[in-house]
Amino acid sequence: MLLLAIQILLVAWLPGALLLRLPGRSRAYRASLPFDERLFWSVLLSLVWSTSLVLLLASFDRYSFDRLLTINALLGIIAVVAGRQRLRLPRPVRGPEWRALVPAAIVALGVWLYFPPSEYIIGGKDPGAYINEGIQIAQRGQTVIRDPIVAEVPEAFRDLFMPDHGQDTYYSLRFMGFFVQDPDAGTVVGQFPHFYPASIAIGYGLNGLSGARQAIGVWAMLGVLAVFFAGARLFGVAAAAAAALLLAINVAFVWFARYPNSELPMQTLLFGALLAANRAREVRTSYFAVVAALLLGLSLFVRYETLIAIAAFIGAGVLAPVSGQRLGRAFGIVLAATAGLALAYLAGTMQAYTALPLGFIRNMGGWWLVGGLAVAAVLAHRLVRIEAMAGPVRRWLPIATAGSLALLAVYAYFFREVGGRTALGDAMAFRTFGWYVTPVGLLLATAGAVYFVWRDLWRDPTFYLTFPAFTTFFFYKTRIVPEHFWTARRFLGVALPAALLLMAGAVRTLLAPERLARLRGASWSNASSPVLQVASVVLMAAALAPVGYAYWQATAPVARHVEYAGVIPELERLAARIGDNDLLLVEGRNAGTDLHVFATPLAYIYARQLLVLESAAPDRQRFGAFVRWARERYDRVLFLGGGGTDLLTKTTRAVPLGGHRFQVPEYDSPLNAYPDGVHMKEFEFGLYALEAGIESRTGPFDLQIGGDADDLHVVRFHARETHADGTRYRWSTAQSFLVLPYVPEDARTLTIWMNRGGRPASAPPADVEVALDDHVLGTVRVDDATAPHELELPAALVESLADSGEPVRVRLRVSTWNPAEAFGAPDTRDLGVMVTRVTLQ
Repeated sequence: MLLLAIQILLVAWLPGALLLRLPGRSRAYRASLPFDERLFWSVLLSLVWSTSLVLLLASFDRYSFDRLLTINALLGIIAVVAGRQRLRLPRPVRGPEWRALVPAAIVALGVWLYFPPSEYIIGGKDPGAYINEGIQIAQRGQTVIRDPIVAEVPEAFRDLFMPDHGQDTYYSLRFMGFFVQDPDAGTVVGQFPHFYPASIAIGYGLNGLSGARQAIGVWAMLGVLAVFFAGARLFGVAAAAAAALLLAINVAFVWFARYPNSELPMQTLLFGALLAANRAREVRTSYFAVVAALLLGLSLFVRYETLIAIAAFIGAGVLAPVSGQRLGRAFGIVLAATAGLALAYLAGTMQAYTALPLGFIRNMGGWWLVGGLAVAAVLAHRLVRIEAMAGPVRRWLPIATAGSLALLAVYAYFFREVGGRTALGDAMAFRTFGWYVTPVGLLLATAGAVYFVWRDLWRDPTFYLTFPAFTTFFFYKTRIVPEHFWTARRFLGVALPAALLLMAGAVRTLLAPERLARLRGASWSNASSPVLQVASVVLMAAALAPVGYAYWQATAPVARHVEYAGVIPELERLAARIGDNDLLLVEGRNAGTDLHVFATPLAYIYARQLLVLESAAPDRQRFGAFVRWARERYDRVLFLGGGGTDLLTKTTRAVPLGGHRFQVPEYDSPLNAYPDGVHMKEFEFGLYALEAGIESRTGPFDLQIGGDADDLHVVRFHARETHADGTRYRWSTAQSFLVLPYVPEDARTLTIWMNRGGRPASAPPADVEVALDDHVLGTVRVDDATAPHELELPAALVESLADSGEPVRVRLRVSTWNPAEAFGAPDTRDLGVMVTRVTLQ
């Protein structure tokens, strides 16, 4: 425990504490900062320093947790020896005050609400990609992974697993979220920028897999603190405290505080930059201007849309002659240098990630567009230095901006509809934002935005240009699948915290002590009365209490939910069954199962050697040859499947090693609708050993569908189920296949046991067309009772198939029905017929 505490101090306190004590003209000002804000800066600067150092070391394949600790400790020792007494901040240094209770409450809420985090370590979507990227940095010390399995696959077999996608920016996919850059060298890079994964690597070094998962909760608490401290500068401590506490318990925020994402680190860096910029304008020295520039530039290593914030800061700089709010030359130099490094990184290492936005820029004119914007910014800056231009801009720009926000809000909430290039999710974006802030909160936030932009634009142009830019960008096009809570990610970075600050600021302004003094008929001088100050805060809290209660009611169902709880021990048990020199082949996405999501953590967390099949029906000759090659190289060649891959050949046989079924909790994620509770997500798989060699295959073939060993004999079927009477079966889909390993020479009939499974009268009849190797044998009508349906086999077809010795497919085609549409049931699958058994004799 002592060692862990020392490690945390070295990573998350010492570097920032030293940076806060750097010499310079603003040291006295830094000493005068509130105690809680100094502590915040120490932690934030430490984590930014440590994470940036991880990213730098990993870029040169040199990261290790011990190396990070050593560098931080050495720098600390050098600073102490060189600085001696000069490391002390000049007195007077402010100690703890009553306002420190707010950050303490935020941290306490965070510890209570944001832990334990989800167990989302599986692949398939962004959260698992982030976790596995971070753990790969921790385990290999690299941002660009050198994956030996990728390099070892002979070129002749490569397309079975990693076909060439024909892209300039990458070769193929290793897993979802991981791009193969060079298959010969085995280089693989994660889909997302590495700043947040670098912090995951730190968490992994501190507390293993649990620490990696807990990293997002730390960023969430820092994000709320950044919003509080930045808000306190804009709207006062009381309003900022209310907004921060509302943010801390908001359902969208709580959900993503326990769910890997890069929006919360982005929020922390952006609001930290806004706070630093505000401090820099007040003290007019370079320290906080440099901090703001660094945080803003480093945010590009988190997400590329932070370019919007950079553009807003540049816009504020262009308007500096009007506002009088300048950040100075040091800000511009450091931002240009940091952003330049980030853009080189994005255009180089992360070129697959930035292909879409860079393609958009190229289509809009490329460097001509960038150059044109730069020239326009310079010209605008020169024009507003002329008082004849500055006066109208100073007067009318706040009015125009506030009016535009009001009109856009009215249009987006009441009038925006689907049509043209506007999808339903985009048309609903502003209205769905209201689900998370409540309609009343949305009204207050909009009113606050209009009022404060009109009144205070020139007081803090960076904030009052950043939040309109972000909200307009994402409410116009959310650029995400409109599932919820998934879409709410787009609101986390700026829209949600800014809305809550504006809402609390509006209420605080309406109930300001000055207004209460007026209501009493007292003079303005009495507004500073402690009684009026307390009354104002109490009334503000009372006015916002219904909003807070609504937030808590929405948050309560997810507060103790742990997404995918239990999946980690299941993966650990599966990994333990795979030897260090085994090769595991995993069923691909095209098979219609979700087993491919296990591949990413098995390879990149548990260090198992594996490949994911690209096709549900790989070329049999090439696959058989690959198995023969792999059996000479590995102890075992294993296959993990759940019923959806046709990979048997006459030279490849599969030996069942056992199967397993388990369920994990998964929260509802509807399209364009608010989530409604938890359901259980089921995973089922069979593990097989693949052996090379021709096996003697004679006599009748008989297979129980839905049994433990049917995985390699069914394609495009649903998961196996058990009827109340004990019968095991699988539902077919509109087109499903039964894979028969051979056709006996004397085969005469194909018999399939089927049941239409309570198909409603409103659905089409269960007429099943049956074909053997694309030769239609006939159509049978299936009834409610499970019964055998026998079809005769043409002698010439049997002779041809028997001579080939290869497995054959039985195709079943049938019209489907949907229980959710027919009965309003929770089952949304498209169902064909229940299949229980197949024989060939």
